[in-house]
Amino acid sequence: MTSVDLTPEERDAELTVDRLKQLVGLVDYDQSTDPFPVTAMDAVVFVSGNATQSAHYYQHAFGMTLVGYSGPETGNRDHKAFVLRSGSARFVIVGAVDPASPYADHHRRHGDGVVDLALEVPDVDRCIEHARRQGADVLEEPHDVSDEFGTVRRAAIATYGETRHTLIDRSRYEGVYLPGFVERTSRMTRPEKRLFQAVDHCVGNVELGRMDEWVDFYNRVMGFVNMAEFVGDDIATEYSALMSKVVANGNHRVKFPLNEPALGKKRSQIDEYLDFYGDSGCQHIAIATNDILRSVDEMIARGVEFLSTPDSYYDDAELRARIGEVRVPVEQLKARGILVDRDEDGYLLQIFTRPVGDRPTVFFELIERHGSLGFGKGNFKALFEAIEREQDARGNL
Repeated sequence: MTSVDLTPEERDAELTVDRLKQLVGLVDYDQSTDPFPVTAMDAVVFVSGNATQSAHYYQHAFGMTLVGYSGPETGNRDHKAFVLRSGSARFVIVGAVDPASPYADHHRRHGDGVVDLALEVPDVDRCIEHARRQGADVLEEPHDVSDEFGTVRRAAIATYGETRHTLIDRSRYEGVYLPGFVERTSRMTRPEKRLFQAVDHCVGNVELGRMDEWVDFYNRVMGFVNMAEFVGDDIATEYSALMSKVVANGNHRVKFPLNEPALGKKRSQIDEYLDFYGDSGCQHIAIATNDILRSVDEMIARGVEFLSTPDSYYDDAELRARIGEVRVPVEQLKARGILVDRDEDGYLLQIFTRPVGDRPTVFFELIERHGSLGFGKGNFKALFEAIEREQDARGNL
């Protein structure tokens, strides 16, 4: 086994290996034996109907910091792109300027959503060579892009739906994001402390019968390992059901749960997502915080809406017996609607936002880990019942 090195973004955010082990469940692994070594998430890239306003929203509501920009003023006549940071997490918000832009077409089909789960890799060519041998669809061949700050090596492969994985080697680059971007700041008032530190996992929804196909893709093409599997009663309510498997890269910095609908009396959240997104896609992004209570309080004050949890969840004697002692009284979690789950490794606290766009598609999860490497299995029923209440209110259950 080899130890895990910090990325420049993690060092810049003053994170440590021990902190990352708590935040996202980071583990040691031997990168030299990995056919498709992935260092970390590089960026979650969103397409927005109005990137200017979306960038404002994520700065205000999520406390993110604007650090970079590309657009007509920088010579980019096709689209605007805003680079936002919170700890080691990087969001890039893209919106079409030219009506003929591919991003305009993407937004017409899917609405606001994730177009790219970009990955930082130490060797773009090695990854693409392996992916091609395994039958991956290479969207962008390895090539260099440069400016006065250095050179980035990049390529891209296709994954589910119209989502892509851009592979980035920025080891020879010192710019704010990528060549073509300039530094950009704003006067937005940020929270005193970051509301989240890193991306924990990104969940993909795929069509019925295709989950195992995409699990095999990540195993075979990208060398990801299987972390967890949720089927049957674990992940069902009276009305709807789904199946889920989780894949992760070697060091567990990058985790992708993959969901597909299962037969039920009514329509599941996955069915609703697929209908309104129009394809497979990234359903939600889990962001890691070391103080979920403060983050939730701050985000509510900034207008973020979270799913509600009935008082009966917290009053259940079986739940209280199972979770044992956690760092705050259960009454404080109850007041905010924060869920709690415990497994053999520890416990976690989590809460989910309502969809953040007009379509009932993309939402966010806040997660605070205390040893647990899981995904809140004990909360699935409570979560799905909360989502079903929202679906019913929208007329989509």
